Amino acid sequence: MKKPAWVVDKERAKRAEAKETVWLFGLHAVRDALENPQREKLRLIITKNALDKLDAAVAASGLEPELVDPRKFAAPIDEGSVHQGVALEVRPLNWGSLEDVAVSGRGAPLVVLLDRVTDPHNVGAVLRSAEVFGARAVIAPRHHSAPETGALAKTASGALERQPYLRVTNLSEAMSALREAGYLLIGLDGAAPLMLSEALDQAGTRPVGLVLGAEGPGLREKTRETCDLLARIPFAGGFGSLNVSNAAAVSLYAAATHAGVKP
Repeated sequence: MKKPAWVVDKERAKRAEAKETVWLFGLHAVRDALENPQREKLRLIITKNALDKLDAAVAASGLEPELVDPRKFAAPIDEGSVHQGVALEVRPLNWGSLEDVAVSGRGAPLVVLLDRVTDPHNVGAVLRSAEVFGARAVIAPRHHSAPETGALAKTASGALERQPYLRVTNLSEAMSALREAGYLLIGLDGAAPLMLSEALDQAGTRPVGLVLGAEGPGLREKTRETCDLLARIPFAGGFGSLNVSNAAAVSLYAAATHAGVKP
């Protein structure tokens, strides 16, 4: 019996995902990946100068480095990437299910949901802030979001190895699952009448999900409808705006301090 097309597509996607690899670059990002026992490491391309700086991490990883001439650095990364003489091929991290991480995982009962934020630098910065303020996870849709890349890892400054970054099939369904688990979902919207502090007061002791959209389009209509509340970050002047990573940092600080978390 012939398999339905959707079953064939799903199986093909799983096989492709199993073969997926990521090239990380830069001293900090590579060191943290080498020291992460959960990260599957495949290939290390490195100059003598970079190896001198990462010698302990390389030795502990058990990976055999490929020494190269800095003038002939041939790792398959984007031209112009600030690699600092080192690149590491890895498998993407598997953090587990939404329930395992966001509902019963470590950290404060606080998550960030990103609605079609595709810039890896923004997502990397959000991961860094989420780690600083003890959030359980950063959650994004599998499609139309920034995947793990070297640029994302470098911006995250090591947080990619420690801060759960979950990419889900459907963001609205993930939001509904979080609500069923007790989360209050607060969407950030610059035109909302409610202040973020007022929304957090309404949350009380409930877990909080902060939902942020891409710069420009903001939250999609379906995402807005799935939020429990819409709130804004107050600005001192008549006009003000923050990019998504800065808005996430401010919101995480407000939520963490409201919950009594000490970053």
